[in-house]
Amino acid sequence: MNYSTIKKTAVAASLVAALGFAETAQAQTPTVFGGRSQYRTWSIGLQGGITTPNALVGGSNAFGQKVGYFQNKVGEYYGLTIRKQFSHLFGLELEGNRGKIKTFNHDMVTAPETANGAKSAETSVNWAASMNGVFQLGTIDFLRRENAVNFYAKVGLGVMAHNPVQFSNNDFTGTEVYNNKGKWGEEIFGDREPVGDRDNRLAAYVPVGVGVKFKLSEVVALNLGYTMNFTDDNLLYGPARTDYKGKFSNVYGGLEFTLGSRDKQNLTFANPVATMYDELKDPSLRNEVEALKQRVSSLEGTVDALGKDSDGDGVSDKFDKCPNTPAGTVVDGSGCPIKFPEPVVQNNATTGAYYAPIQFEFDSSVLKTSSYATLDKLAKEIRDNKSSVTLDGYASAEGSESYNVNLSKDRANAVKQYLVNAGVSASSINANGYGEANPIASNATEEGRVQNRRVEIKK
Repeated sequence: MNYSTIKKTAVAASLVAALGFAETAQAQTPTVFGGRSQYRTWSIGLQGGITTPNALVGGSNAFGQKVGYFQNKVGEYYGLTIRKQFSHLFGLELEGNRGKIKTFNHDMVTAPETANGAKSAETSVNWAASMNGVFQLGTIDFLRRENAVNFYAKVGLGVMAHNPVQFSNNDFTGTEVYNNKGKWGEEIFGDREPVGDRDNRLAAYVPVGVGVKFKLSEVVALNLGYTMNFTDDNLLYGPARTDYKGKFSNVYGGLEFTLGSRDKQNLTFANPVATMYDELKDPSLRNEVEALKQRVSSLEGTVDALGKDSDGDGVSDKFDKCPNTPAGTVVDGSGCPIKFPEPVVQNNATTGAYYAPIQFEFDSSVLKTSSYATLDKLAKEIRDNKSSVTLDGYASAEGSESYNVNLSKDRANAVKQYLVNAGVSASSINANGYGEANPIASNATEEGRVQNRRVEIKK
């Protein structure tokens, strides 16, 4: 496999990879932006510029043989492009050009002998067509909050039809010493059979370039670029060194026109992430953001209102049923003060009581377990001091008087029985029942009746 075939195969593989990249880029486009359908993706461009046989990567020129003797002239070069943008990162471009490439020597070329003693050469590029992958390197703008400057790189594979003419002087107007027009057709590209009757020589070439685009409007962009073209042809400038594959560069400028509805954004200059981030870019998005801000402000106001506590009682004003309670007041969940039972005030009948009364449930003479500790302490004191105790039972005002007297006696005897079981002599205990007499609280409320269901302990 020769050098030409290897180069063509490598570039073809790179284009296939680029097509795969395009599909991947499309698949990775966030669905929130609706895909390519919401953008303009087709564009057509017109361009013109100059050519030179030099390239930035250097290397010798096939026509110039001596260092310092080689001189270059510029030739015209113009064409058009048609591009399909697959994402904001990648597109495919069909490029067509035509023009001339010029080069000359001060001295007559004497080696190799096939140079025919030429001093200058002019290669007419009748047409050149290539398929290029265009990679977006970055999109910026320093003046507006809108993408307007785009940097790109491109690489492709193409075919060019050209005819080199060599002259005896160095101004491209002397005697033609070489012109093979009408005699081309040798087997140089693909598997074509030699025919020897064609005006142009066919050669494959690889364009590699960079450029920058300036967005002039939603439809028009200024396109500036530089491309190096590497061919597989050692007769690009006519007979010269057979070991050299010709190359040339072109610098161009032109206008690119985006096709489609003006209501859609140009995908070349689009950046989906920036569009989402920059709320000032899209009026509808800005309105949505403002509406969200208002909702957030409203929610913040509601939260502040719910959290406001004017009297500092720990219950917000919205739920405080008793506002303006004094500082330090113990309140319940509704913000109202908690009412604790007032201390029992003994009347004359209970003056001198040593222990707090033993409380009972409604219509019950069963001791509460909460009374055991008090009665155990009382029993020990009576045993240790060999003293006596009087138990006066009472009831609340519910029921008949006779019933309440019996209930109060049962309550006193229940306390007595507990003390006897605790080791106190029964003869030391005097149990009485007074019914609903001598209330210590009002029988008109349940709080008062609870206090009246009791056995008072007197020593």
